[in-house]
Amino acid sequence: MVDGRDSAPNDGFFLGASLIDNVTPEMNNYQDEIFGPVLGITRVDTDKEAVRLANDNPYGNGTAIFTRDGGVAHQFQFDVQAGIVGINVPIPHQSPTIRLGAGSKASSVTGISTGLKPSTSTPAPR
Repeated sequence: MVDGRDSAPNDGFFLGASLIDNVTPEMNNYQDEIFGPVLGITRVDTDKEAVRLANDNPYGNGTAIFTRDGGVAHQFQFDVQAGIVGINVPIPHQSPTIRLGAGSKASSVTGISTGLKPSTSTPAPR
């Protein structure tokens, strides 16, 4: 675990970059959507388990897979239900071409009373 509390400013509610390894689906930081510089790593034995865990999670802004197998990576990007997919890189950050609001499932702004007009653009095929 890399604890970011010591690198955060003292005024306000801030957390520096943090990394939590060996996260399991029973843990709060797996079950809750965290917006901040926090990376949770869940390790699995098979690509099918990775897809199942990602698809069973109620949130879907993004996910990433790290693998040496190009076929597994290619299949993962088609099978996983997430707005952003990283292959051997952390989840890509928000940019003018990648909007986090284009997530899926409970991470999406569509259907939530936000006062925002839902996006009518279609994500590029993966």
